[in-house]
Amino acid sequence: MNWFRDFLLPKSAASNTGDVDGLFMFISWLTVFFFFFNGGLIWYAVRKWRRRSNNDITPHITHDTKLEVIWSVIPLIVVMFIFFWGFRGYVRAWVVPNDALEIVVTGKKWVWEFEYPDGSRSLNDLHVPLNKPVKLVMHSEDVIHSFFVPAFRIKRDVIPGRYTELWFTATEPGIHQVYCTEYCGRGHSDMLARIFADTPEQYEVFLREGDEQVRKMPLKELGKLVYENKGCATCHSIDGTRGQGPSFKGIYGHELKDAAGKTHTVDANYIRDSILNPQAVVVAGYEPIMPTFQGLLREREILGMIEYIKSLQ
Repeated sequence: MNWFRDFLLPKSAASNTGDVDGLFMFISWLTVFFFFFNGGLIWYAVRKWRRRSNNDITPHITHDTKLEVIWSVIPLIVVMFIFFWGFRGYVRAWVVPNDALEIVVTGKKWVWEFEYPDGSRSLNDLHVPLNKPVKLVMHSEDVIHSFFVPAFRIKRDVIPGRYTELWFTATEPGIHQVYCTEYCGRGHSDMLARIFADTPEQYEVFLREGDEQVRKMPLKELGKLVYENKGCATCHSIDGTRGQGPSFKGIYGHELKDAAGKTHTVDANYIRDSILNPQAVVVAGYEPIMPTFQGLLREREILGMIEYIKSLQ
């Protein structure tokens, strides 16, 4: 009866969908069976015991012990069978394999942000390798969201102030849709994401070069995205305001003095060195608090930052 399953459910694309689909279809067919079975009993009873005249009175009946036992024991057996089937699937869906790839998911109005083990991040596009268990550690920055992937049969609330988890193993290559299924405000219906189930080769390219957005976005726009999403804005303003670090406005091509009084020209090499080895040159008047982004930014993202800072004249 695969046609019935395909009619009711989206195509499965993860390893744990068998437990969910099997139980769902069992309950669905059980419902269909009892709909017609009970309907047939009602029709039979109406035909057999309908009142045929004003003097036709049904004899007083107290109870039928055998019938009462049957209609109590059989449903009990059925629901207990469903319970243990569901509990087995729940345990399998809850216990994460030890070799799972861990990715941090942040829900916020109205985007999904994904952070990979190497520290790189992406918005609304999650890349995972095929046939590799993936563990999502999720939290929210504002209100309750809910992470739902129909093709993987997984859904879990994403709650501010605490972490929730779920895991999956993608088995079908391609793009799979993610929805937020907890109303979270004006942009709720636009809070969509995509999961790219990549071959090992495609996933290696993604880790090395970034997703399609990173590879095709103009450098200046990419630099602005990095500035906004990598925490640069917390210390470096773009309007000339002094922060924990120098403002980026008008800094490109100018000279700065370090704590030792040595002069440095802010060019592409200076910006690159400041990103990858920020403690090498500390601008006079500022504390050496900037962390290194070595291994956290791809080469094209660094080039994007250079172009973005160039544009802030």
